[in-house]
Amino acid sequence: MARIFEKYTRGHYDNYQDFKENFRIDAPENFNFAYDVMDVLADEQPDKRAMLWTNVAGAEQTFTFEDLRVLSNKCANFLAGLGIQKGDMVMLILQRRYEFWVSMLALHKIGAVAIPATHLLTKKDIVYRNNKAGIKAIICADTANAEHFIDEAQAESPTLEHKIMVGDLRLPGWISFGEQMQKASPKWTRPSGEADTRLSDPMLLFFTSGTTGMPKMVMHNYSYALAHIPTAVFWHNVQPDGIHLTVSDTGWGKCLWGKFYGQWFAETTVFVYDYDKFVPPEMLEVISKYKITTFCAPPTIYRYFIKEDLSKYDLSNLVYATTAGEALNPEVFDQFKAATGIDIKEAFGQTETTMLLGNFTCMNGRKGSLGRPCPLYDADIVDDEGNSVRAGEVGEIVIRTDKGVPYGMFMGYYKDPELTRQAWHDGIYRTGDLAWRDEEGYYWYVGRADDVIKSSGYRIGPFEVESALMEHPAVLETAITGVPHPERGQVIKATVVLAAGYEPSEALKKELQDHVKRTTAPYKYPRIVEFVTELPKTISGKIKRFEIRGDKR
Repeated sequence: MARIFEKYTRGHYDNYQDFKENFRIDAPENFNFAYDVMDVLADEQPDKRAMLWTNVAGAEQTFTFEDLRVLSNKCANFLAGLGIQKGDMVMLILQRRYEFWVSMLALHKIGAVAIPATHLLTKKDIVYRNNKAGIKAIICADTANAEHFIDEAQAESPTLEHKIMVGDLRLPGWISFGEQMQKASPKWTRPSGEADTRLSDPMLLFFTSGTTGMPKMVMHNYSYALAHIPTAVFWHNVQPDGIHLTVSDTGWGKCLWGKFYGQWFAETTVFVYDYDKFVPPEMLEVISKYKITTFCAPPTIYRYFIKEDLSKYDLSNLVYATTAGEALNPEVFDQFKAATGIDIKEAFGQTETTMLLGNFTCMNGRKGSLGRPCPLYDADIVDDEGNSVRAGEVGEIVIRTDKGVPYGMFMGYYKDPELTRQAWHDGIYRTGDLAWRDEEGYYWYVGRADDVIKSSGYRIGPFEVESALMEHPAVLETAITGVPHPERGQVIKATVVLAAGYEPSEALKKELQDHVKRTTAPYKYPRIVEFVTELPKTISGKIKRFEIRGDKR
């Protein structure tokens, strides 16, 4: 196991109970990932490959730990020269450009707050973020966002002082990232005293994906990086001699779960594939060509993979596969294992946390289960009054914080104490996700509390109906929602994306309805079936069920 990881925690656990009881993180109060992990690795292993970046055009670039130290130092000097200081807010709209990683490390060294954001933001989105967070600078790739939305937003964004362009595009009022990096010094000295960072200082701000209402601002401190040790080491199972690919845009928190902190704690190579549109055969070819050893992606990616002929690709180097973001349908698990021999290990967490539950390397794991609690968190399932429920009983997944706030837990919703209090009070943080726990402590997902369907006195979780439908070969993707009904309260609706070779028809609707009746309880079958070409999703790949329901949020 990697030495930098063992510096902060014991490296091996014999079983889950050992892991749960004995895993601890021991870090100094002034821990800063950029200095205490990346720069240390640059000292100890300067020539070791830290990141391999490639894009759809076939360009490749390798970065060693020493490369990243020099580039992050230059970037820190460049940004500090603009007046970026500790606590300043800087938004990064960089898709999968390698400059994202350089900029993040530089902001950590300065002590500024990094705000990852998607390139799909409109002018309205950018104005909202600039003014809610008080953003001082934006670093953006050379896309239409810069020329149109950011420039248009500036007039309504009084705190925005600097617009920085990554790439070849030159626009009036914009600073060239590349030109300034060439001029900047490669030497940077860690600040001392009050200018240095503390674990409790703000480090990272996420705007949540906004499935309900306007996005919330989730603030994390410097302990967030430490809390991703379990993510990479005990869930992704990355190794120092391996190469890890997590499928994620840098505007999504999953990027920092799978392409940053934990992976470099374990000294593995982070693989970045820069693409605009997901094409399953192209992604599979990349996994084969670059000999990816560990892989993580949302369930949607796996749903597309199993519709391909996986025998056409050399996946022999792939030894471990994981997923999170939404619950994984058992049918997808079974087909992927049949094709590759690999069990997909599932986990659960939120933007407000790191990984809460997982099928860890020190346990067997269970198909369809979210796993068991990460040792960092005092997780539980409770009823409406906050009481723990019995095994087999559905309740809400929560984190108990009455004995202390764990590493990785958010600081609260920035500038919104009332919203924070609604979700986190009386020593309990409520996730809004429903699950049940079996006798051995494994958690099984039911759905978001808002998405549970109440029909004729029954409470029906969308996931179980979706899983039944996914077993039918005609179904590529599906979302289950409730539709108001005068007698039943709600009836079940299935919104279905068909697999290649299938066409919508009344006969197919009836076939899918009968399939659900046979596969699960008859009262759970969808009385309404709608065929669509795609499902509405957030940037992180989660299905917007509220949009399918037609809710106004």
